[in-house]
This record gives sequence, structure tokens and C-alpha cells, in this order.
Amino acid sequence: MMNVLHLSAECYPVAKAGGLGDVVGALPKYQVGLGLNAMVVMPYYERKFVTTHSFETVFESSSKLGFRSFDFQILKETNNILGFELYLVKIPELLDRPEIYSYPDETEQFVAFQIAVLEWIVASNKQIDVFHCHDHHTGLVPYLIQHSGKFNSLAKTPSVFTIHNGQYQGWMSWEKFYYLPEVEASTGGLLEWKDCINPLAAAIKCCWKYTTVSPSYLLELNYNSNGLEFLFELEGQKGVGILNGIDVEVWNPKTDPMLNHNYQLSTVKSGKEKNKKDLCTEFGLDPNLPLFTFIGRLVVEKGAEMLAELIKEIFLRNQGQVCFMLLGSGDKQIENDLKEIQSYLTNYNCYIGYDETLSHKIYASADFIFMPSRVEPCGLNQLYALRYGTVPIVRSTGGLKDSVIDIIEREGYGIRFDNLDIYEMIHAVERGLNLYQDVKKLNQVRKNMMSLDFSWTKSAEEYYTLYKSLI
Repeated sequence: MMNVLHLSAECYPVAKAGGLGDVVGALPKYQVGLGLNAMVVMPYYERKFVTTHSFETVFESSSKLGFRSFDFQILKETNNILGFELYLVKIPELLDRPEIYSYPDETEQFVAFQIAVLEWIVASNKQIDVFHCHDHHTGLVPYLIQHSGKFNSLAKTPSVFTIHNGQYQGWMSWEKFYYLPEVEASTGGLLEWKDCINPLAAAIKCCWKYTTVSPSYLLELNYNSNGLEFLFELEGQKGVGILNGIDVEVWNPKTDPMLNHNYQLSTVKSGKEKNKKDLCTEFGLDPNLPLFTFIGRLVVEKGAEMLAELIKEIFLRNQGQVCFMLLGSGDKQIENDLKEIQSYLTNYNCYIGYDETLSHKIYASADFIFMPSRVEPCGLNQLYALRYGTVPIVRSTGGLKDSVIDIIEREGYGIRFDNLDIYEMIHAVERGLNLYQDVKKLNQVRKNMMSLDFSWTKSAEEYYTLYKSLI
């Protein structure tokens, strides 16, 4: 049996900040279903999942982060409740906190995490056939297993590196080079990009293969990767684009425990109407009007700074005969702009923050989800929306382009626009309003959406094929 170790900063439902957590919480489960022994190792966070589930210590040791010594434990979840083996790395005063990101010593946290994982694998003689690393938080692993004498027993183990978002690269100053264990200074060029240590760049240079979370995003990195464009041109032969899937057990309107009213393909119309009525009652919206939503981070990357202007214009053009419900947090100025228009717009509400249960209820209630992303490596929200019969209105980029077919095409089920321009966005929303008025076509589009299969099955098989090609 092939042993695959996924290394990640996030894994749903243990700790999640975005799509990375959803992927790492689902892909290994589907790989186990294919006969692999897929495991996940991640940092320890003092969160509900940890305090309400059973863990045992399977390894203890100490190591060094530069001149600083640290003790660490490897904890294993004992009941295999996620469908795969889950391991947590606990380091006192580094990896024993509630939040995933945003601590001032984040660099130290994730470098220590990677060192501890490799120390554990080597000392315990644990058999690993593939290291599958996710995003820059684990980007030093492909470098360390090849170029640190401490881990040279792992040098022939294939490494796969998945880029969930190439905009974030984990930059470190060269002053922190001494954090790394026993590496030759002559290999520093493998770490360097534009006068600093760049873990994402190091992973691209040193991994055996890198993947992106959609085929289109693989191509986009050549011209939009926050300074790494030339590197992706150089290393392009190592790249593979594999579209993410979703966990269809978690995201299933027929069984979703977070919904007030469950429904399936045959009852989508009545099911969505019931959920919409409840949501609109809770948030002061009119359930008889078309309901648009935005769910996600309120950042420029998602095009969120244009939402307030768009919503005002849509309400003006349609005499307020439309509803808009927003769920998200991020840039404080964007948050303030969206809260400000709430004071004078009827049938508009925004929930600043994130609530997993509320997100499920919105997917089940909304008629349309709006995703005007500047950058969207894959996007999962549109896949959740499709599963719940909610029409995605998306900008043609990355995974949105790969997963949404416009309704002008045969058996299309979404609305796409090309440019992040206020007038194109308005036109896309008004196309949605026209679709809403055509009840027969809307019902057909919903059935087209809910008949699609965006489960992890196909993607898991593609990863399996990739692993076998390396072994």
C-alpha cells in the first residue's frame, strides 16, 4: 500500500481559514477510498476539535530552530474519525495556540513545524512513499529532504507540492537562514528569490512535481504569480493542473444537518424556497425577490472592493426589487463600506465575520452567488453553489473558468463575465435577473447544476496517477 503524507497548515474540521482546509480535509479521505494510506500532519491548534476528540502521543523529541531548542510532540487522533490518519505537531509556546495565522512569529512557527515533522519521520523510521506538501507553510520540506544531511535518508522520497494560492509565498529574510538544520551554504540559491528566502519558490525548484488547483491557474501563474512568473516559465515542465473537488458527504443538501429544510434534485424548487423564506425572515429580506449573495474574504483579490458600488447600482436600477446577502470579513475599509450602505438599503444585509452553519444556509437559500475574483486558483464556493442549486455568476479566471459553463452554451448552468469592470458586472447580474424571471429555464438550470459531479473522486484518481509516475 502506498503511504502518502500530506503536510498542511489547515485541515477541516480541525482548523480552517479557507479553501486549503477544505481540500486537505477531503482529498485524503477519497484517496483512502482508492486504496492509498493517506495521512495528514498539521500544527496543533487549541481548538474545539482537539479538545473534544481523543489523541495519543506517538512520538516525543526535541530539536533546534537556529540557536533555540524546542520540545515537540506528535499526537495522533485515535478513532480515525476523519477517514484517514491525522497527526498534530505540538510545540510549547509555538504550536499550541488557538489561531492559525497572524502571529508575529509565524515564520518560526512553520519552520519549526517542518523540522519537527521530518525529525519524527526519520527517527521513527516511518515509511513514506510520497510527501505531499501544501502551500508555502510546508515549502521548505522538498528542499530539506534533498539538501540537509540530517534528513538525507529521505532524499529519494518523491515530493509533490500543491499551490493553492501563489500570491502568498512565506518570504523570510536571510537573517533567518540559520534556522535551517545542517544545510550547505552553496545550496542557498535554491531558497532565494529576489534577495530573500522564498519557501514557495524553493518548493517549486526542489519538488519532483508541483500541482495547481485548476488547469487554468497553472497557465495563469506564468503571468500572474506575484513575482515568480519567470520561475514558473523555467519549471513549467514540472507543473500539472488538477481541478479541486468537494466533499459531497459534507456538502449535500439532502443530508446537510445545518439546513432547516433538506432537499434533493427532485425537490430543489420547494426546498430552496423554504430555506430562503427562513433566511430572509432572519435577516430582514423579502423572500419573494431574487436573492444574490457573496461569501468569502473581503479583499481586493476577490474583487470585494467593488461590491458596495455594484450593490448600490443594482438596487438603483431595479428600484430595490432585489435582495443581497453578504457573508465575509477582511479589509476593514471594505467592511465599513458594506456596512455603511446597510443603513439606507432595504433588502440588503451583511454579516461581517464567518459562520460555517450560516454559509450552508445561504447556499441553500440563495438564487445566485456572485464571485468577481481577480485571482481564483480554483474556487470552491462555486462548486458548493452548484451542489445546492445556486447559480454562480463568476469572472472567467482560474478554476471559475474551468468549472462554470455559461447558460448561453448547451446545458450551461452559470453566468460568466471577462473583465472586472462595473458595467460588465452589472450586466452579468442583470442576466441573472432575466434568468430568474424565466421560471422554466431557471428550474432546468438548477437541475443541470445539481446533476454535475464535482466530487473528489476524479481528482483523487489524477493525484494517484501522478504519485505512481514518480514512484
